[in-house]
Amino acid sequence: MLRSPLARLYCQFVFDRPVLVISLLMAVVVFFAWHTQYFRLDASADSLLLENDPDLEFSRQINLRYGVRESVIVAYTPQGELFDPGELSKLARLREALLTIDRVDSVDSILNIPIFGDTPLTGISEDYLTLLDAETDLELARQEIMTSPVFQNALLSPDGQTAGLQVSFEIDQKARDLITRRSALRAQQAMGDISATDSEELNQIENEYAEYSMQAADRQHQIIGKIRSTLDDYRDGAQIYLGGAPMIADDLVTFVQGDLSNFSIAVVLLIIFALGVIFRKLRWVAMPLLCCAVVGTIMVGLLGLMDWRVTVVSSNFISLLLIITISLTVHLTVRYRELLATRHFSDDNRLLRHAVLSMFRPCLYTALTTAVAFGSLLVSGILPIITFGWMMMMGVAVALVVAFTLFPSIMSLLVKDQGKNSSKLRLNLTAALAKVTDRLRFKILMIYTLVLAFSVLGLSMLRVENSFIDYFRESTEIFQGMRLFDERLGGTLSFDVVVDLPVSETAAADGFDDGFDDGFDDGFGDNGTDDAYWFTAPKMQQVKAIHEYLDRDPETGKVLSFGAIVQLAEKLNGNQEVDGFLWAILYNRIPAALMSTVLTPFVSIAENQIRFNVRVIESAPGLNRNELLQRIESGLEREFGFGQDQVRLTGILVMYNNVLQSLFQSQILTLGVVLLAIMLMFLALFRSLSIAVLCIIPNAIAAALVLGIMGWLNIPLDIMTITIAAISVGIGVDNTIHYMHRFRREFPRLGNYRETMFFCHNSIGRAMYFTSMTIVAGFSILALSNFVPTVVFGLLTSLAMLVALTGSLTLLPQLLITFKPLGPEASLKSCS
Repeated sequence: MLRSPLARLYCQFVFDRPVLVISLLMAVVVFFAWHTQYFRLDASADSLLLENDPDLEFSRQINLRYGVRESVIVAYTPQGELFDPGELSKLARLREALLTIDRVDSVDSILNIPIFGDTPLTGISEDYLTLLDAETDLELARQEIMTSPVFQNALLSPDGQTAGLQVSFEIDQKARDLITRRSALRAQQAMGDISATDSEELNQIENEYAEYSMQAADRQHQIIGKIRSTLDDYRDGAQIYLGGAPMIADDLVTFVQGDLSNFSIAVVLLIIFALGVIFRKLRWVAMPLLCCAVVGTIMVGLLGLMDWRVTVVSSNFISLLLIITISLTVHLTVRYRELLATRHFSDDNRLLRHAVLSMFRPCLYTALTTAVAFGSLLVSGILPIITFGWMMMMGVAVALVVAFTLFPSIMSLLVKDQGKNSSKLRLNLTAALAKVTDRLRFKILMIYTLVLAFSVLGLSMLRVENSFIDYFRESTEIFQGMRLFDERLGGTLSFDVVVDLPVSETAAADGFDDGFDDGFDDGFGDNGTDDAYWFTAPKMQQVKAIHEYLDRDPETGKVLSFGAIVQLAEKLNGNQEVDGFLWAILYNRIPAALMSTVLTPFVSIAENQIRFNVRVIESAPGLNRNELLQRIESGLEREFGFGQDQVRLTGILVMYNNVLQSLFQSQILTLGVVLLAIMLMFLALFRSLSIAVLCIIPNAIAAALVLGIMGWLNIPLDIMTITIAAISVGIGVDNTIHYMHRFRREFPRLGNYRETMFFCHNSIGRAMYFTSMTIVAGFSILALSNFVPTVVFGLLTSLAMLVALTGSLTLLPQLLITFKPLGPEASLKSCS
């Protein structure tokens, strides 16, 4: 047994002063329990973006330039006819109720858009009719809106029965000011040209923005809650759905919080049941749970103290800590019970010390290798993913410390377990796996070769995609709402296409000579005359052509741009093109009420730039957003002769796509590097290159199999499942280290590889089996969640546990038997 000075110091502290150790741990728990009140989930969309992504900075510039505001969309489908005066009156009351909500700036709907009727293009003015005007012919208005290039499939469904209400929020100027100043200071810092004063200001702004973003997220949650409450008052006689990016982000957090509260108790109860079935003793059920409670409290309080916010990506960290802590405590429990069963007359304190000290080295290395696996998340470049990596690395360290202090301290104070600790199990699956391995022999290697081929083929089908609609079951309201928006209102989530138009001399060609001002100065008014020259006929035709090109793509929904205004103008002009002269007049006559909705959000005259807002059909079968974005960008450059610097795509979908591509490269493509690092740790632990290589093989196959099954089942790698690679490796190495450490320890005594395999399967193999079955039993309940990422996490984690267990109890021992890395056998005995 290890008796180094460090081990003696540890024994004197933990075993000789258990009350002191428990008191210190409880003090630490109380301290961190106080800070759990500051633990929060971050619902902001920015929490899932690459902070150093140039597209993020460009998106912020575009939002400032075009006054883009966050908004949600309400889909209103009455049971009666939408254009019935009574239904329109009810819709008007709903609109007015939404406008009374704090921070709601405007609500655009079919009620406040202009009805032109037979008004000619030159007759457009501020004095236009709406649906609420008594002289409006509702049936003609219905037909006009249904065929309007601007409003069809946006504020009114193609069948004229579903109305859309776009609820726009006030611009958060404080947040924009903080981001603008922070970006400027960060740019100075990146160039190394920042003073001490500016550096201090940057730190202050970082802290201020972090705090304000939480306040803004809470406020957004309250606003969406008020909108939903308002909608509930109007659901009688109508089908109403809420959509939009802010609502989806808020619902993601709501679903995660719901799963945490609804399933946490169920998971714990199932784990208690599994531990009870396995150990049949209260103390062996209570010990793992107590250690989990201490580790969980410390980590949650630590995150609250450090103001590290948990996002939807890292929300499962508590579950993973549960796995790691249970694994450590179950291994300690099984080793201690094993000694109790085989050394009846030994002193209980000596057995406890022996059990704990003999398990420390393998547990230490399992903790280190698990930390290395999660350390791969640190290179993602995404703050929540990096934070998740640090959370897990710190959590592993806390779990190790708690398991090796709390467990032995409490056990030192308890009376020796007088119950019968049999080494036999009613359902001894580990022994069964040993017999299977012994019977199949080389066929095991052939089977795993086929498994590897199956996994590689599945990996080739693995795709990177982020479909928010697929996060929810078809029976949920949010899924049904998103599908309705796709089918009737042109989709909800969108991206922007920003085009820098070529500079051309077109004013003269359109008839703007020196005599123009003399004849039409009064028509233009005092402001905007120079801007009017920008609206030339060739330019407007190009804008319309780009709009129609984007609209033709089968995977795009509604396209909002000035190109739709061009189409509407031509329609009002008798289906004739509008010349530059008439465009100049129209520019000065456009109603002020429409200027902020149809012009300024899409046209930047100063920058000679056009913005197209393109919605995506989330429910489109086979939709690949990365391919869609690349196709549109390259298509515009090819079709219209634009240079690469003239067309840029931006918006939330573009930045999420950037996140996914970055994560794929940093996680999947560096998986080999992680496995290499773990193999080097195996080399340091076992001091044998052959053992290190053999140990890494089951882990590599296990990780490949989990990802391969995702490919076969068409489960995409997205923002929620990208961490499964790190989880698979982190879970797998634990079993490998524990098994190999015991095998290497027992082989010199037994002198036979097969005999050693049977012994290890019935000793350390049982601890591995108990741990895996306990976790699988607890996590199986997650399959009942309505939030698909929770279901996928539960099933994939359980799969990773089973694959790692099976590989360590079949492939690893057969590799050891085949290649004999521990040297030749001492005898020819064998077990059959």
